[in-house]
Amino acid sequence: MILQHDNARPHVAKVVKTYLETLKWEVLPYPPYSPDVTPSDYHLFRSMAHNLSDQHFRSYEKIKNPQKMISFFNAGFVRCPKGRK
Repeated sequence: MILQHDNARPHVAKVVKTYLETLKWEVLPYPPYSPDVTPSDYHLFRSMAHNLSDQHFRSYEKIKNPQKMISFFNAGFVRCPKGRK
């Protein structure tokens, strides 16, 4: 499982890091002002955060539900400007 967050203090607290390590999740932090990411790419992170903001997973099985993943990515592709798909 891969998790991306925005480096907010609650997300990088030691207790959270330790818990994520026990889950064996790979953590991809939100890249603020990264020289490897152009400003035009930041909309991708905002879009992903917006789509996931109302998602609440109460079990590991719900996280793994492929139907939710398919609908999430399909919705993202539909919203892509023409030429970015």
